[in-house]
Amino acid sequence: MVLRSTVAGRRFGRRAAALALTTALAAALPGPVSSAADASTAAPARPTTYVDPLIGTANGGNTYPGANLPYGMIGWSPTSTRGDQTSTGAANGYEYGVTRLRGLSLTHVNGAGCNPGAAGDVPIMPFVGDVTSSPSADTTDSVYAAGFSHADERAVPGRYSVGLDSGAHADLAVSQRAGVADFTFPADKPANLLFRVSNSLNGSEDAEVRIDRAKRKVTGSVLTGAFCGRRANGGVNNRKSYYRLHFSASFDRAFSSTGTWQDGTLSPGSTTGSGGEGYATGADRAGRGSGGYVGFDTGTDNDVHMRLGISYVSLAGAEANLREEIAPRASVDQVAAAGSRAWDRELRSVRVGGGGEAQRTAFYTALYHSLQQPNLVSDTDGRYPGMDGRPHRIARGQGAQYSNFSGWDQYRAQIQLLALLKPRIAGDFAQSLHNFAQQNGGVWDRWVHINGPTHVMTGDPTAATLATFYAMGVRNFDYRGAFDSLAKQATVPHPDGLSDAGCPGQCTGQRPNLAQYMGSGYAAQDVCHCWGGAAETLEDSVADDALGRWAKLLGLDEQAAAFAERGGWWRNVFNPAATDGAGTHGYVQARNLDGSWVTPFSPGSDHGFAQGTSATYTWMVPQDVQGLAEAMGGRAVAAGRLDGFFHKADGSWSVKGGDPLRYDPTNEPGIHAPWLYNALGQPWKTQATVRQIVDTVYGTGPAGLPGNDDLGTMSAWYVFSALGVYPRTPGSADLLLGAPLFPHAVIDRPGRDIVIDAPAADATHAYVGGVRLDGRTHDRSWTDGSLLRSGGTLRYSLVSEPDTRWATAPAGLPR
Repeated sequence: MVLRSTVAGRRFGRRAAALALTTALAAALPGPVSSAADASTAAPARPTTYVDPLIGTANGGNTYPGANLPYGMIGWSPTSTRGDQTSTGAANGYEYGVTRLRGLSLTHVNGAGCNPGAAGDVPIMPFVGDVTSSPSADTTDSVYAAGFSHADERAVPGRYSVGLDSGAHADLAVSQRAGVADFTFPADKPANLLFRVSNSLNGSEDAEVRIDRAKRKVTGSVLTGAFCGRRANGGVNNRKSYYRLHFSASFDRAFSSTGTWQDGTLSPGSTTGSGGEGYATGADRAGRGSGGYVGFDTGTDNDVHMRLGISYVSLAGAEANLREEIAPRASVDQVAAAGSRAWDRELRSVRVGGGGEAQRTAFYTALYHSLQQPNLVSDTDGRYPGMDGRPHRIARGQGAQYSNFSGWDQYRAQIQLLALLKPRIAGDFAQSLHNFAQQNGGVWDRWVHINGPTHVMTGDPTAATLATFYAMGVRNFDYRGAFDSLAKQATVPHPDGLSDAGCPGQCTGQRPNLAQYMGSGYAAQDVCHCWGGAAETLEDSVADDALGRWAKLLGLDEQAAAFAERGGWWRNVFNPAATDGAGTHGYVQARNLDGSWVTPFSPGSDHGFAQGTSATYTWMVPQDVQGLAEAMGGRAVAAGRLDGFFHKADGSWSVKGGDPLRYDPTNEPGIHAPWLYNALGQPWKTQATVRQIVDTVYGTGPAGLPGNDDLGTMSAWYVFSALGVYPRTPGSADLLLGAPLFPHAVIDRPGRDIVIDAPAADATHAYVGGVRLDGRTHDRSWTDGSLLRSGGTLRYSLVSEPDTRWATAPAGLPR
């Protein structure tokens, strides 16, 4: 967007600024909702009034509260500190309980794990006092950091402000690739802005800063990367650089002083500096790094207005992005207003009516988190950093280049929501991943950060993702070229597949030891070169089944049959004799190359698995639930076992995690499990289980997410569940049906919308008594892809007690 107003957003006193901000935020934050409004089915005109960016900033949610726009490149948010300059308050730089910060960083990734996670580039710190020593030498953040109170913090979509205990105040607003800020300082004290160019969350290889006093500009860059680079399970493999972020900041007033620093040396008056920190932590990195500072005379004016652009391509790109997106005299209020409108447009893609204030807040905040990614990496001129380390330009027909693909997480819910709500963005994202793969020797990496193949997690989630996009009607990408490339990756061994580099958590091979896998029909634990052989087999089975479905839609019958067969290889790691020792038999278990089962076995063990146990992974067969039930002894037996997965022995619920034998809402392998009852002929248990999780695991406030949001995945789970639908399996457009939270919802679709009506929806009506699809009785607990293709109206009859007859006929069950 371009703000064309010529109204000056320059110097206004601190009191006036605070008053203006308070007024603006009062209008933006949720106000009281009357009982009459709760009963109405009218959707909010401004859904941003129900978004609380602080949800997920505690309880390991790893969200960030700073200013961003949908799919934006910039995410301007605090980097907090616990007293170690080489670490931070949480994986994403911010933890609600840590109220001391050392800067406001320009880039963030929503809900990334691996503390510290990714990005957090170029923290900018308003500092009250004279700069008398190198900020990099302040290894405990005792001097050049400041505390704050949440009472002095405000976060709304597109805007963030905070008042520091030092008396400084920051007010930030952004476009997609640029931002503006007002910094106010106490009038009677020295005022400086520190540009900590080397201090990305994971450190840096190199950084540089340049100060131009004549033009009142600060420019520079940081060469960094290293996502999960400190992780014990394979982290050394990722202690490497793969992107350079450039920035250009200009000011509305002259500098009264300048200086730079490198490591422990401060150079007052200097205008250039450079030096990285490395990717270690603690004493191995403490005291290293570079940056620059500019000072301001607050004798007659205590407010500083800054404009800033960023780019992953060049300094010229950063300046062009700023020039194209934010008008020269735009104020923070104006940029924030435009950002709020942009978020309202995006959030109105789902319009819910009714429900309580807390439900709307949880829902629209979850939708907000879900639609923060993918993230732009291309400039306004279409140039972007390739995975080969060289700049590229998007081809004609592609809207933008996107990145930040947490594949192992997102393919289970977030990418389905993206395809449902924003199919053009989904297509550009698919093409972006294809572009990266072409620049990476045909290898599709499972976790892509900016232009870096990080190899994090396990399986082949890109195959599942793009197959799902295609099944859900996304067509604006080279789908045949992408399919052929992914099919090759799944069938032609690559030398990296025999490497243990980065294992177990970041194994270089994207289809590890593929020749052995295709020969044995499973990933052998003793030679798999992967995180865990059982988990790898299940993940690849899901991916191959999705490829088979995609091939069928493309009319490639031979490949469809071959991949469909491979989609059933989960059976090769299902051991009917594996037992929990208490009478239950039949679990997924890792195997060795000679066919023997890896022992000792316990369903609560993670040996052979990735971030989960056998008890959880045994249910990770969404593509063949009927086959899994048959292997367990029938649907009734499987449903009984699923009961035990969600309940303790005394019958009480166990859905909050912490028990290795039961459901864990904080991680992905089992998040689809509540919806499996539909295929087992007991859909009322899906309705009860999902409602229990929605009511007790999710909520409002900083701890309102169950755990790491994983680039919107956990939030997308909530969005689907609140709407009463959920994706059945990757590579399919089928939706499973549950009980909606809201009396009315409209999902925007390119053609005819999807309308979900449930007039009786409330806390006491949590069960489905019947469904009508476009006026016709629908006695199945799922819909096929025609609902997405053609739109339609689902009308639910909700009841207060379980209806054990609806959608239970064996012939109508989902697979």
